[in-house]
Amino acid sequence: MKLPVVAAAFAAAFLTTSAKAQDVSAGERSWNKCRACHQIGEGAKNLVGPQLNGLFGRHTGAVEGYSYSTANKGANITWDEAVFAEYIKDPKAKIPGTKMVFAGIKNEKEIADLTAFLKQFDKDGKKM
Repeated sequence: MKLPVVAAAFAAAFLTTSAKAQDVSAGERSWNKCRACHQIGEGAKNLVGPQLNGLFGRHTGAVEGYSYSTANKGANITWDEAVFAEYIKDPKAKIPGTKMVFAGIKNEKEIADLTAFLKQFDKDGKKM
């Protein structure tokens, strides 16, 4: 097999895998595990946990009006996909002292799907 053919086959496989990597509908179903404590979307409010509009790119402890733990305020983390994936697997391991009581999501595909769902919402809760 010639190199360009191999490269094209690899690119096609990669694009197919990437397209399937995140399923927003599956992420919305996974969101049901979060909604008892968090809200997202237009009009979202802080509950037991902070609202999650515009999560990615935001710093820990930054939602106005939410009473964060000292650990969370001092974590100095900016949420991105990798940090969120690590956190959601085991919140207390990532931020010891957090008041988030959640067993975590261990499945990588479910985390990717949940991430895709959350990333739809800008800081005002509007779908992008």
